[in-house]
Amino acid sequence: MEPIPIVDAHLSAEDLATLAKAKRALETQPLAMKLADAVGAPLERLMARLPASAHATIADATRRSLEKALQAAVATLGAPALAADENASTRSGAIAKPRDWLHKAAVATTGAAGGAFGLLALPAELPVTTTLMFRSICDIARSEGEDLRGFEARLQCLAVFGMGRSVQAEEADFGYFIARGALAQAVSKASSELASKGVAAHGAPALVRLMNAIAARFSAQVSEQVAAKSIPAIGAVLGALVNTVFIDHFQQTAHGHFAVRRLERHYGSEIVQAAYRGVAPGSV
Repeated sequence: MEPIPIVDAHLSAEDLATLAKAKRALETQPLAMKLADAVGAPLERLMARLPASAHATIADATRRSLEKALQAAVATLGAPALAADENASTRSGAIAKPRDWLHKAAVATTGAAGGAFGLLALPAELPVTTTLMFRSICDIARSEGEDLRGFEARLQCLAVFGMGRSVQAEEADFGYFIARGALAQAVSKASSELASKGVAAHGAPALVRLMNAIAARFSAQVSEQVAAKSIPAIGAVLGALVNTVFIDHFQQTAHGHFAVRRLERHYGSEIVQAAYRGVAPGSV
């Protein structure tokens, strides 16, 4: 790998390397390309074979899945299992590394069931998969210094589902800061509602708008995942592989997103964004 150019004197060499790694995670292959490599078939062709009814099923399952993740985020605020995990992992004075492999193994198991039953399994499988992915994203956020006891950090974890790159995103040159910026105002308003109303804000307009924004983006990638599982007789093994690629895509997005946020807390957003833009393509 080529040396990473020093693009801003304010960032240390170590932090520039972290930023380049984050950009590599956030700006490289979209999910469709990863899935196509995994199943050995073009996603466009597989998506064209999905029945017309699949889109309604995917939209409904996506919405229900994100609702489950939001319930987990809201219900555990203050003193949740996730906060307990954070406290347990920092008793030695150091933040533990995220357990990506553990969550991958769990999601692969749900993918095995999906591979066996196809689209019929989606309404039952996707909420479980999404909740496991959400916990993994929270684990990654914690490892980057996010305070998971707060409202804003939890919603930032949920927003990761709206940041993963898709084929549509690549075609539109839909970079990380554009995707993040599109969700920023919705996250801020929903955080304010939760801060003022607590759990009672679950159905509040700002939260509904945030959920709609995330669902619109996440459903496109769920469609790509479902298409990858539409190969006849895909079986449990390939179903598990598709799910592993799916969670890895969002784990990498989370690693990049929360690394950028950590650097912004230290240096300020303007300096970090300027440095991010200046990272040479060869280092990504």
